[in-house]
Amino acid sequence: MDAARARKLADRIQQIVAEMLERRIKDPRLGFVTVTDARLTGDLREATVFYTVFGSDAERADSAAALESAKGIIRSEVGRQTGLRHTPTLTFTHDPLPDSAKHIDDLLAEAKARDAEIARRAAGASHAGDADPYRKPDQQDEEEPELPEAGSNGSGSADRAGYPAT
Repeated sequence: MDAARARKLADRIQQIVAEMLERRIKDPRLGFVTVTDARLTGDLREATVFYTVFGSDAERADSAAALESAKGIIRSEVGRQTGLRHTPTLTFTHDPLPDSAKHIDDLLAEAKARDAEIARRAAGASHAGDADPYRKPDQQDEEEPELPEAGSNGSGSADRAGYPAT
């Protein structure tokens, strides 16, 4: 099947499921559920609907049970609104992405706090050794002897090997 068609159909299934959960499903076990994504197989036979639940683990489990019990009603509505010959079977899967994002945010906050602590400690620190360890071209060191000019050995003219010219 065409991947673009499967993606469009998955988006439509996501909308239908979200509308059904908002308007028609009145199960008291159903918590604050958000449909985050829907994926459809290439043969359009199976749809996986990803959702998140705002709340505790008990509320998450109750919402999962409510979704399982309402699966037939939701599937019939998906079939009616999409007009497919074979309505895909629905599988509801809790989306771990928000939990992972929260974990990453916690790690980033911890790293930021550590960086701030290191910056606080480094504020009063000084460098080991000289502040500027590099030599400047206009400064002459006492250790370096002055080099004679090229072509002279200090006693008249000389060739390249340092012998007097004849």
